[in-house]
Amino acid sequence: MEWLQQLVNGISIGSIYALIALGYTMVYGIIKLINFAHGDVFMLGAFIGFYAVAKWDVGFFPALIISMVVCAIIGVIIERIAYKRLRSATRIAALITAIGVSLLIEYTVIFFRGASPEAYPDVLPKVTIDLFGASISSLSIVIIAVTVVLMLLLQFIVHKTKIGKAMRAVSHDADAARLMGINVDNTISATFAIGSALAGAAGVIFGVYYTRVEPLMGVLPGLKAFIAAVLGGIGSIPGAAVGGYVLGIVETIVSAVGYSLWRDAAAFIILIIILIVKPSGIFGKHAREKV
Repeated sequence: MEWLQQLVNGISIGSIYALIALGYTMVYGIIKLINFAHGDVFMLGAFIGFYAVAKWDVGFFPALIISMVVCAIIGVIIERIAYKRLRSATRIAALITAIGVSLLIEYTVIFFRGASPEAYPDVLPKVTIDLFGASISSLSIVIIAVTVVLMLLLQFIVHKTKIGKAMRAVSHDADAARLMGINVDNTISATFAIGSALAGAAGVIFGVYYTRVEPLMGVLPGLKAFIAAVLGGIGSIPGAAVGGYVLGIVETIVSAVGYSLWRDAAAFIILIIILIVKPSGIFGKHAREKV
């Protein structure tokens, strides 16, 4: 029954990776940009949630909503200031800018509050539930439930709303979408807003789960979420979710069998294997690109 416990732990960690990976894959699907500043939006989300709980004395769900709203606004600001002018630039220029934005966010936070970590307050009751002989934390169940609800909400937005239809059109052919009267700039901003809101939610969930946040916390989860997006097929929303869960479960299994030092390396080994065996990812479609 220990394996059931490890599976739930893996899905809990995978939920965090999946939420961050969704932002990567949505932005890449629209403008073919790997937004390496996305992991730092996740870090900002964790701190916004922290201050909402510690200073304003709100509960978990209000903190989650505040973090998502503020991160959505931050995502739009980043897109408008840093990326909008680089749409016709080379991909390497956009990539270097994304790394620069990432470093700017990290060291701005360090400048204003220092590099010391913060202990996340207890906002959810920690109750242990016995399920088939395994002790499962109520915290894990809440995290999984919140993630599933957010993913279903995302699927609804993408497939059932006007902005979702516009996002799919721009992703398929931005020039044709513009000719059909779709405001491409607003659609790209909406994509950044939704992706950043999910990263903000992941930040709050991470803080509650690991009870510790610090300004450079977005680097490794951000990289792992990028690996999850590549694993699932970058540009595919279901792929990002599946990739996140697969990565979380693999990490937990590696730790459970006694190789905890290899936990982080496992993600990068998966990346190397997927790039050799199936570069388009699990759900990705192989597409030829004109040079």
